[in-house]
Amino acid sequence: MKIHKFFLNGLYIVLDINSGAVHIVDKMVYDLLDVYDGENGEAAAQALTGRYPQAELNEALAELAELVTAERLFSPDLPIPTTFQEKPLLKSLCLHVAHDCNLRCGYCFAGTGDFGHDRGLMSPEVACRAIDFIIENGGSRRNSEIDFFGGEPLMNMPTVKAAIEHVRRREQETGKKFKLTLTTNGVLLTPEITEYLNANEISLVLSLDGRKEVHDKMRPFTEGVGSYDKVLANLQAAVQSRNDQNYYLRGTFTAHNLDFAADVLSMADAGFSQLSVEPVVGKDVDYAITEEHLPQLFAEYEKLAEAYLARRKAGNGFDFFHFNLDLSNGPCVAKRLSGCGAGHEYMAVTPEGDLYPCHQFVGREEFKLGDVFTGVQNQELPQQFRQTHVMKKEACSTCWARLYCSGGCHANAHQFHGTIEQPYEIGCELQKKRLECAIMIQAIRAIEG
Repeated sequence: MKIHKFFLNGLYIVLDINSGAVHIVDKMVYDLLDVYDGENGEAAAQALTGRYPQAELNEALAELAELVTAERLFSPDLPIPTTFQEKPLLKSLCLHVAHDCNLRCGYCFAGTGDFGHDRGLMSPEVACRAIDFIIENGGSRRNSEIDFFGGEPLMNMPTVKAAIEHVRRREQETGKKFKLTLTTNGVLLTPEITEYLNANEISLVLSLDGRKEVHDKMRPFTEGVGSYDKVLANLQAAVQSRNDQNYYLRGTFTAHNLDFAADVLSMADAGFSQLSVEPVVGKDVDYAITEEHLPQLFAEYEKLAEAYLARRKAGNGFDFFHFNLDLSNGPCVAKRLSGCGAGHEYMAVTPEGDLYPCHQFVGREEFKLGDVFTGVQNQELPQQFRQTHVMKKEACSTCWARLYCSGGCHANAHQFHGTIEQPYEIGCELQKKRLECAIMIQAIRAIEG
């Protein structure tokens, strides 16, 4: 498959997959591309004879041929970068500073914080050793990332602070630069903690599920009471204190709120501009997204895309993570092949210091890689993860979105199929719809200048 074409928001859109070129065409050209493959102009013209004037067909085919010559249509396949065959360098760690949580979210993949094991907190010694581990295994890479995660990481602020201090000290010693992120449900986000995080330039991922009734249904306190009111107030104060910068407000939608566009807009109306809402991943549970939900979810993404454009035009726009797509230089193949880097460039660290391919694999014992003290002991797993990319997955090889999605989440694939080589199909379908919306948005913004 060389091109992908679709009709959305009144536009006939054609994506040249390998170059990333996007073309807005009329109905005649759109229909021509059902037949034209970059070489068969005469046959394509004959197939549409009688439906459109011959002179117009010939003119359109001449223009399409020019695009083919310029490698902006039916462009050649991209080679796998040779750098991808080299030994990976560790670029990111997810520190599970707390395997405990003060909420009891109904869809929590982490077992409400314990990841299927005992609840516990990471010691400062383990956190500092993890930071040394990424430096030792990052090679010449200058920029690295640390995410403070849980459970709820603010339940272990002493370790968070010790790790931040250690990072800043090691930056001075090594010349490396760390981006630090903390993911929190916001319950413990006091003014004092917020001031500390701001002063240390910590990016925030803040959890909120949109409307009050939606959030409270799935994100209650341990005693069952909804957390929305307290969380919203804390998150608003934190975002205002950093001038609406350096954060993402992240929500999760489930089968209980398939009209999730209303939740995104609710978050925007509450004063947040950096938004991300993800579909829940669940199996054999009442909140799970199923195939029968897809048509409604596709419509919701389209509705959200239209609202996104309308609000930007009106001067009260917001940023939606899945609509961010830079097509100016075509797809970055190396990035698409490495994906999130789980298992080879990105790893998660448990409170005890054990290493797993990512935060979602923690607790799945067959995926334990080693620990931060003795290093990676299972040398086969990182290579398996590194080589299981979009160019090698059978289901991905013919997908139009293969150079824009990285082949989906390994953890979700394993949860549904028992292997990381077969993508989670519902996730694929939702990703493709999001990409279509993102491409449409970029096309309209380009037209409007």
